[in-house]
Amino acid sequence: MVNNNEQAHSVQEMIKTNKRKNNLLKTSEKSVPIFLLFCATISVLTTIGIVFTLLRESITFFSDVSLADFYLGVNWSPWSGKFGVAPLITGTLLITFIAICVALPLGVASAIFLSEYATNKTRKIIKPILEVLAGVPTVVYGYFALTFITPLLQGLIPDLKIFNALSAGIVVGIMIIPMIASLSEDAMNAVPNHLRAGALALGATRLEVTFKVIIPAALSGIIASVVLALSRAIGETMIVTIAAGASPNLTFDPTQSIQTLTAFIVQGAKGDTTYGSTIYYSIYAVGITLFVFTFIMNMLSQYISRKFREDY
Repeated sequence: MVNNNEQAHSVQEMIKTNKRKNNLLKTSEKSVPIFLLFCATISVLTTIGIVFTLLRESITFFSDVSLADFYLGVNWSPWSGKFGVAPLITGTLLITFIAICVALPLGVASAIFLSEYATNKTRKIIKPILEVLAGVPTVVYGYFALTFITPLLQGLIPDLKIFNALSAGIVVGIMIIPMIASLSEDAMNAVPNHLRAGALALGATRLEVTFKVIIPAALSGIIASVVLALSRAIGETMIVTIAAGASPNLTFDPTQSIQTLTAFIVQGAKGDTTYGSTIYYSIYAVGITLFVFTFIMNMLSQYISRKFREDY
């Protein structure tokens, strides 16, 4: 009888333990979605708050300066009452163009090598080194452009100014190489191996497989990586602030000193800008212009990914 009682008691304890575990599991199953929804809601509300702040302050600015004068004007000198943002836009586009000319070939070539040619041992060495570039502070990139790249370019272009768009654009391009390389490699690795094997079995060389099979199959991911890198280049701040200068010139000459949208935000946010002044509100007008640029680029990236995505 003692043994039977002990067994019955043991079974009852096991049942109670299992019930507690089941109740805890049910509680976790109910609480985790709520927590995830809370996190998602915070992200959405943060975005809404940013947009609301930009719109509210920008509306105050545009009550003093018309949209036509702001976006069609070619003179940007806020402290002189000239608010034509075209020089800042052209400066931003110039930096972005130079950056993508540097990053696109190097980034895609790196992705092709890592995905199709490198051994596992080589990939484990090169990929972390490449991704270290993404962790370097942008202020370090800025002084690298100013103190290293610019003197090198002045040896090739004697009339090159100390502050110029060329050196800043080159270094911005170096900065976004890891983004293009990493995302493009992921897109290439997602291509099924049977496509590679089939092409090789038909007699194609590895180079032909890469350019006629792998790249077309991974094209949506590659283009999306380039668009995201463009968005990152458009929003870069410290490199262009340090190396490109602060001269809002309406020019596409890369040897000239220019100013970008982000560089003005840094300049305008200094302590000598009076709160509530038109110059102060112009920071938000420039900010919402930059926001629209990056928003369009991100939407374009998502559209391209959906449009050209290959399903296997």
